[in-house]
Order: sequence, then C-alpha cells, then structure tokens
Amino acid sequence: MGRKILLVYPEIPATYWSFKYALPFIKYKTLMPPLGLITIAALLPRDYDVRLIDLNFQKLTGEDVASADMVFLSAMIVQKESFHQVVTLCNQHGTPVAAGGPYPTSSYRQIKGVSHFILNEGEVTLPRFIEDLEKGEAKHLYQDDAKPDITMTPPPRFDLLELGAYESMALQSSRGCPFNCEFCDIIEMFGRAPRYKTPAQFINEMNILYETGYRGSLFIVDDNFIGNKSKARELLEHVAAWQKERNYPYSLFTEASINLAQDEALIDLMVEAGLDTVFIGIETPITETLSLTQKQQNTRADILESVRTIQSKGIEVMGGFIVGFDSDPENIFDLQIDFIQKAGIPLAMIGTMVALPNTQLHRRLEREGRILGETDGNNTHSMELNFVPRMPREKLMEGYKRVISTIYEPRNYFERCKTLLKIIPGNANSHGSISTRHIKALFLSLIRQTVSSYGLDYLRFLAWTLAHNPRQFPLAVNLAVKGYHFFKMTGDILTAEQISAYMKTSLERLEEEYENRYSDPEKIRPVAVRLHARRLMRSMRRVYRRLNPELKAYLKDAYYEFRLKCETIACYWSQKAAIDDESMMETS
Repeated sequence: MGRKILLVYPEIPATYWSFKYALPFIKYKTLMPPLGLITIAALLPRDYDVRLIDLNFQKLTGEDVASADMVFLSAMIVQKESFHQVVTLCNQHGTPVAAGGPYPTSSYRQIKGVSHFILNEGEVTLPRFIEDLEKGEAKHLYQDDAKPDITMTPPPRFDLLELGAYESMALQSSRGCPFNCEFCDIIEMFGRAPRYKTPAQFINEMNILYETGYRGSLFIVDDNFIGNKSKARELLEHVAAWQKERNYPYSLFTEASINLAQDEALIDLMVEAGLDTVFIGIETPITETLSLTQKQQNTRADILESVRTIQSKGIEVMGGFIVGFDSDPENIFDLQIDFIQKAGIPLAMIGTMVALPNTQLHRRLEREGRILGETDGNNTHSMELNFVPRMPREKLMEGYKRVISTIYEPRNYFERCKTLLKIIPGNANSHGSISTRHIKALFLSLIRQTVSSYGLDYLRFLAWTLAHNPRQFPLAVNLAVKGYHFFKMTGDILTAEQISAYMKTSLERLEEEYENRYSDPEKIRPVAVRLHARRLMRSMRRVYRRLNPELKAYLKDAYYEFRLKCETIACYWSQKAAIDDESMMETS
C-alpha cells in the first residue's frame, strides 16, 4: 500500500455564486465538486490510498489530518481563509501540506506553513513532485509555465465524491481563452491558445459519470467554451448524439464569450446538445470602457441584441457585470441597472472591480502606485477595494449598493424573469424529465415564498408564466428559488455593510469624544469612558449573536477587531483612573 493522501477542498464563503440559500429547496448540500482535486487524484500513483473531504459540507478533524501521510490542498483566492485554517490544523498535527491551484499559484510567496507548492498545471508539476517524493527528495517549490497537452489528462476520480451532495457535476473540455481582457487572470494561468480534449476523451468522461448513476445538471467548466469554435462544434456534435441516445440525462451549462451570438448555427448545436444556460462576461454597456480594458469582443455587435439572440434560441444568459472601471461615467450605476433590466438577465452577477494578482490590471495599477493590498477574491460580497479607484471610493460603494438593492428588489427581479420568458421559446430546454426533487422544490418554494414579504409578486410571476409560457413553468420555479437566494444574499451584504459602518462610526466617536475633543484632560472622566466602551461592546455582542451564520462568518474579523479596540480603550482609561486615584492619595 502506498502513501495515505488526504485531499481537502476549503470552504467557499456564502456569495451570490454559492446559491447557499437556494440549495435547501432541492436538498443538496453544496453546489459543485472540486474538479481540480479529483483530477489531481487521477494523476497520483495507483497504490496511493486517497480520500477527499469537501469542507463545504463535511468536517475536517485532527484525526483526519493525523492519519494522513500528506494533505493536498487546492484553493481559489476566495477560499483563502479556509485554506489557512486547514494549513494551521495540519501544522498542529505535524502532517505535511502540498498546495496548488489558483490561490497558491498567485500568492505562494506570502503563504506560510505549506511544505510543498505544486503550482501551475498539475499535469506538468505533479509528476515531478511525486518522483522526488518517492526518492525522499521532495522540494519546496514546483513551478512551470508550460501548457500541457490535456488530451493526456486522465478522467476525474468521481468515485471519491459523495455524489448526492452536489447540485451539479463538472467536466472540462478545454483550457485557455483567445481574448486579452486586462482584468482577467485566466489567460495568465492557462494561456490564450485554447487547448481541447478530444471528443472521444470527453465522451469517455461523460460515460464514466453516467455509470455512477448521476443524472441532472452538468457544468462544462471551460474558461471560454467557444474559444475555438471549430473544436467546440466538433465536440457538440458528439455530445448531442450521446445525449439523444440516452434521452438527455444531463442539462448542460457553460461559460462563453458574447461573440457566440454571431454564430446562430453554433447556438442551435448547443441547444441540440442539451445546453440550456451560458454565463457571459458582459461587464459594462459602455463601449469606451470595454475598449480600454481590451475586451474588444464585446464591442463588435450590440450587446443587448446579442443577449436576445442567444435567449431567443432557448438558452438562458447569466451575466457578469463590473463597476469601478477607471473610465466609468458618473451615471454608470443607472446604466448598469437599465441594461440588466432590459436584457432580461435574472442572474446578474454584479461586483466591484478587483485587481487580481498576476493580471495586466494589477501590474498597471502597481506601476501607478494604486494597489492597496491583497484581495479576498470576492467582488460581489466584499465592500473593500484592493486598489485606489478613479471614482471616489464612497461614491463607488454607495453606487454599487444601490445597483444590487435595485436589481434584487423582488419586483424588479421578477420583471427580468418575465422578460426572459417572453423571449425564450416555449419548447426550449424540453429535454429530460421532472424529478421528485423538482416537485418537492416547488412545494417548498410555495410554502416559503408565498408568505414572504414579496409573496404577492412571487405568485403573480408564477401565474403570469402559466398564462403566457406554461411549458417554461419549471424554469420559472427554478428562477424563483434562485431569487430567494439573491434576495437573502443582498440583504446580508447590505446588513453587513450597515453593521460595519456602525462599528466604525461608534469607535470614531468614542475616540474623538474622549481623546481629541478636549484639550483639558481635567474634563475627561475615565470612569465614563470605560462604561461607554463596555456598553458599546455589550450592544454589539447582542447584535452579533442574532446574526445568521453566514453574516457572522463574514463580519467575524471586523467584530473581534471592534471588541479589541473597545477593550483597549476601556483598559487604558481604567489604568488612567487608577493612576489618578493613586496620585490623589499620595498628594493627600
């Protein structure tokens, strides 16, 4: 028996992308499996004993860590807090850690406690590490910018997964993207020449997944599925034939560039293959901004018309949007709201600009002296910028909050859903069957959402769908359930910002009132300062305890920093009061 390897996938915090509030409707524990880790598992020697723990629904114990010869970690930037918690636990138990993935690759110089960094693409660096490990000569760093031939990549180890926990499965058919967007880290990691698996290879992976018994949603996780249209077309022909033979066991979704709209035959082939949703990075309706950020592909045709072309073929468009570009006009927030509403994009992921490490944007801002620090990678939930924007920060943040509070106001959300259902054909996405999960989700949705604050808008939307596009009623229910998540997440984001602002303002007032306002120390009453600081702590403790777990996790650092500062102020003035009392006694 070879080595015991424990694969650990760090927790992804609650975000718009997590669909955390929607998953309970369909009784899933988390959204998607760690495709990277189960692919790494397939690259390990056959005699290695490999386990996987996904912290998005499973617990990691000291016993798990201590019983392993080595822990393998892979993480995106947004997972870095959980990543470091796992590293700390491994260090406490003396278990070496090998780390790879986007976060370690971009930030390995700042990461402590990791024994071995296996960076870039695992097909290149992992075999070298294993060879050295077996010889007892494993190095600290394995790094190589070479772009491997992924036709040699083995199928993922689906046998390591608890399949029933995931809302969707994932496969990859290509890596890389031909475009040159300034803010994108994908082209830095995987290159601008898309590399594809062979159709036979991809179909084999679909067969392996099919044999596990899994049926349902399948995400093709390509950086840009149509990066090479001829390759994509060839693959889709095979996928369409495979799906037809098996009565469409999978509903597919993927990521693509907006130029998909200029190839209607390709869209038709995607629909034939069972693809019903595509995520597109729209970013902004401002042509000048798109040009300045080198997103030229979004300037070659009217974006709104492109979205409608794709929708009219039967594919729902999810859109990514950004505010905080250097060239954003004063009215960018109104323009974003107006576009999102007109386009009928229910799932509009809008966030503030983030300067990701190792991107053209980060390098430019660094040259301009505008980088403030690292990012947490969460541009849809964080109110912190890691660079100095052109627009005043306060104005940008207020505008962003106005955008999300407007587009995820239930009435506006359901209006976008109706716009989509007016465009999407009634016979689109008719493949497959409705499962008992879907029926249960409908009843749970009716129970929860009917009695909500937006219950009337919800019921009107379902009634409208039955009257105008009844064959898309399952899609309407799906959108309503996702709306529940977006409404809750938006509420969380705005609540977190209000609490953060309250803590900041309270401390500023405390410090100003008792340290800066009075020039005469005799006017300051130490006992009053101590009591005020402790009242603030008790008040904030009561607020924090009532928060839901997601908000608690999000505000944890700010809350403990607030408590520490209050305690520091209270202790300082307690000591001052004691010193003053002692001085008075000595004088007496």
